[in-house]
Amino acid sequence: MASKATRRDFLKVSTATAVGYWVSAGNQRMARADANSRLGIVGIGVGGKGHSDLANAARFGDVVGVCDVDRGTLAGSQGAYPNAKGYMDYREMLTDLQDKFEVATISGPDHMHAPATLMAMRMKKHCYTQKPMTRTIYEARLITEVAKETGVCTQMGNQGSALNPSRMAIAQLKAGVLGTLQSCYIWSNRPVWPQGPGRVNTMSKFIAGMKDAGADQEDIDEEVKAKNAEIAGALERVDWNLWLNVAPEREFWPGIYHTFAWRSWWDFGTGALGDMACHQATVPFDSCELKDPISVQARTTGHDFDSFPEASVIHFELPATVNRPAIPFYWYDRNGNRPPRNVFQEAGYRGNVSSSGVLIVGEKGAFYSPDDYCGSYELLQRDGSKLDPIAGLEPEYAVDRGNMDVNNMYELFRAIEANDPKICKSNFIDRGGPLTETILLGNLAVWAASGAGEDKKEWYEGEKVEWDAKELKVTNLDQLKTPGVADLIKPKYRGDYRLD
Repeated sequence: MASKATRRDFLKVSTATAVGYWVSAGNQRMARADANSRLGIVGIGVGGKGHSDLANAARFGDVVGVCDVDRGTLAGSQGAYPNAKGYMDYREMLTDLQDKFEVATISGPDHMHAPATLMAMRMKKHCYTQKPMTRTIYEARLITEVAKETGVCTQMGNQGSALNPSRMAIAQLKAGVLGTLQSCYIWSNRPVWPQGPGRVNTMSKFIAGMKDAGADQEDIDEEVKAKNAEIAGALERVDWNLWLNVAPEREFWPGIYHTFAWRSWWDFGTGALGDMACHQATVPFDSCELKDPISVQARTTGHDFDSFPEASVIHFELPATVNRPAIPFYWYDRNGNRPPRNVFQEAGYRGNVSSSGVLIVGEKGAFYSPDDYCGSYELLQRDGSKLDPIAGLEPEYAVDRGNMDVNNMYELFRAIEANDPKICKSNFIDRGGPLTETILLGNLAVWAASGAGEDKKEWYEGEKVEWDAKELKVTNLDQLKTPGVADLIKPKYRGDYRLD
């Protein structure tokens, strides 16, 4: 077990004041259980995907702590793991149980991935963090650096990485089955949650909407009273201050943040791109080297700098590498919003296009996958006939423990046992961090395509954002008219929460 951190390693204050903890990487040895014991596990954010992540981890270790800001969710998790202590503040849990666990699963809204993961890693704990790894680009870079410094084993929760067909697809594409690569397209049917400008999320907007609809004062008063009662009831279950975590303070509004629709808000989520691209881009990222774009530009249906647009199209420009020429990468979100039909026809795909999928085009033909994880795919020649795969390739397949979610988690525990972080195919250093950086760059382009100040229309062409990936800098920032672009790179945590 790891030795207990000293007071110098972090500052602990009362949960009630919501003051943060800063944890030093220090010189602690990496916490690992001895050969005959099971690893201790804590779960941070244990509803939804966090519930299944913790259940998968519990197959290979013992859950000693669970944390959630929703009292109902927390109670359910404590019922499932009666030997685990329950907490609402992850900082308190990590501090209290630091000598009792070796592995942390981190789920919940995107804005809390980085602070929780950083604290755990700086305590030399191994981490399984849901995708996207972070809400902002700088957080992804910092997590990557801390993973290098501490040597802990890490895995991002893009479970398709543990699908053997996707691993073979990467091997085929890297071996040159398509010849010289020319372009990459990904499209998603997300968002499947409400998003778009002007959404009601405050009492003042709620009242203004009723007034605009012609409601009289008596009806307004009655509706406000009922809404206030609904809010009070919800806040008996959810600690809103802890839910906000590092994000700017804002008024709670029922049903639009907790438990699922937080994805649509800039302060908390990363939109459809953040939700699905880390899944869908796993094969293209590795095989096409979708790393370190030099520019990005978007078209969107417009947004208000608060909620993401209803739909977007993003063009990433990738520089040449030693393995391929410069290529474009296109992203499309919203059901029915996908590449033009002629793109598929010219690539060799003549069938019906799926609602979500991946198309990679090369000189010899195309790779087409109709699902979110590239678990099934076709290799096609330009005339539409089948393209023969390269024979004799033997990628490193995942150890089968039942399904891709469990296999992805098991990879983390295998890595810990072997003291080899690279066993995890989506470890933070080699894939999780760089993939997240590329994907989140797209949201800088979405931000710069708000349509603010323009006449109302269906689509808005955004400003082109030129990017220095090494320095994490927008190189044409002085030329951009859109405010706040740089603020999406490195966040400002509220209060006494700490990032660096």
